[in-house]
Amino acid sequence: MKSTPSILFLLALLLPLVILIAGCGRFSVPDANPADLPPARAVRSEVAQGPAPPPNSYYYFTEAQLLLKRGDREGAIEMLKAAIELDPDSIRLKHSLATLYFMDKRVDEADLLVSQVLAVRPQDVDALTLRGRIKQSQKKTFEALEAFEQVLKLTPDQQNIYLLVGGLYLQENQYEQAQRVFKDLLARFPSAYAGHFFLGRSLAKQGRHADAEAAFQKTLELQPDLLEPRLELVKLYQESNQDAKLNHAYAQILERFPQNIDAGFGLGLHYHKSGQMKEAAELFESLGKRSIGDGNVVRKLVDLYLDTEAYEDASVILAGMLTGAPASSDLHYLQGVAKAGLDQPNEAIAAFGQVDPVSRFYENAVVHTAVLYQEQGKIDAGIDFLKKVIGEGGRNAEFLLYLGSFQEEKGDFAAAAETIRLGIRSDPENGRLHFRQGVIYDKWGRKEDAINSMKTAIRLEPDNANALNYLGYTYADLGRELDEAERLIRKALKLKPNDGYITDSLGWVYYQRGEYEKALSILKKASKLVPDDPIILEHVGDAYLKLDDRQNALRYYRKSLQKRDKDKEEIQRKIDALLE
Repeated sequence: MKSTPSILFLLALLLPLVILIAGCGRFSVPDANPADLPPARAVRSEVAQGPAPPPNSYYYFTEAQLLLKRGDREGAIEMLKAAIELDPDSIRLKHSLATLYFMDKRVDEADLLVSQVLAVRPQDVDALTLRGRIKQSQKKTFEALEAFEQVLKLTPDQQNIYLLVGGLYLQENQYEQAQRVFKDLLARFPSAYAGHFFLGRSLAKQGRHADAEAAFQKTLELQPDLLEPRLELVKLYQESNQDAKLNHAYAQILERFPQNIDAGFGLGLHYHKSGQMKEAAELFESLGKRSIGDGNVVRKLVDLYLDTEAYEDASVILAGMLTGAPASSDLHYLQGVAKAGLDQPNEAIAAFGQVDPVSRFYENAVVHTAVLYQEQGKIDAGIDFLKKVIGEGGRNAEFLLYLGSFQEEKGDFAAAAETIRLGIRSDPENGRLHFRQGVIYDKWGRKEDAINSMKTAIRLEPDNANALNYLGYTYADLGRELDEAERLIRKALKLKPNDGYITDSLGWVYYQRGEYEKALSILKKASKLVPDDPIILEHVGDAYLKLDDRQNALRYYRKSLQKRDKDKEEIQRKIDALLE
């Protein structure tokens, strides 16, 4: 079968092609008078008899070409600058230097030189083309279009410029303009299949399905081996609910491209949604079998349906594929992800449970299962599950981290600390484990142990904003080492700007220093960033109280009380004291 380039690949080639047309293709001879150049015999004679004449612009231009061949673009630029100093009116030298500047991403310098060329030669096609590319790189699309449109007026035989201009109009949702350009292209080049294709796309964007269909069919008439117009026809038929044509389009894709995974998924879903269950089952089963030896099937499934959160479609496809590959851990794991996305936690947990411990997805499946138990508030079930996994040989640091977190959430700090110690023993350089150990010790009332664990976490992960803030706030809450507390918290804020909890920590440092006005300002900012946190609201009330603003202190204490589910006694005592 004759190989035909992809339309989208062809368009991708246009941008560098334009650069070559605009620059290097004409990067040949500067505006020098051949009479000024000595014949080769004369040059050899002069070299033999005495010193060579001083370099001229042609010499520097030639040196630039040699440097470019060696890959030394910067050296070539310097040579061209020297050439222009000797021949400041040379259009070709300026254009060549502008091209190299553009290739070197020195866009402003390239634009200045092109402007100089166009001031002298406003209809210079190469300069206009380069101007268009420069403006396009600067995201000045309409200035780019203005330049390219001038190129088309001056040289209306450049197919690539038509495609580029039409593509830019499409990008800007200027569909009428895009169609004008593509139609102009096709009037001159009726066999330009890319023109028909992109005309179809612009028509489809306007919902002109019949006209778009005709354009895509014309593309296929000219190049039957293209895939893209067939996929565009599939979209059209889906949008216009033309089931018979949709079936035919999918069938044609699979006939010409039997390995096309996208079409296999799409046709299977179409069969399923239109009640053709037998056909859907057969197609999905074949894809399941294929996935055992072809990793592209799973990758495509993830790209097309899971990454785009099309969980319902993904789940239908995976259920069918599992009939062809019932032992595939990959498919069971992805089905778990799809079911979790559909908010079906029990089905997700069941799917994750089918993932083999030797699978690349096993650790993710265990962690995902643990998270699902936690989200459902089933802490005991999560603990039992993790203990079972760990007891079966899965003494994985990540599993121990989650188990310790669950035990911490349950308030069993002794068990949590022991679990995290086991994790640290197996992975002593794991900063997350040391951080969690610090949190557990803090909740357990073992402040010094908490501080030491947080120091270790920071040593292992110096940019761990949570650890920096936790240690800084711990110091502030204890009213000690306040300068160090401020340093830690400010570093955390640089890593996570406008974090309400870290901002609160900084405000608490100033509160503990007795700088209540400054503390209040920072704490109020924290309360705006996290308006529902009861601790932050209480801190604002504390600052107001220190400033003897009892009314606002009472207001914030009451807000704090409303937001609390537990530990209400202390804040109630503060409110009662203000009401006495």
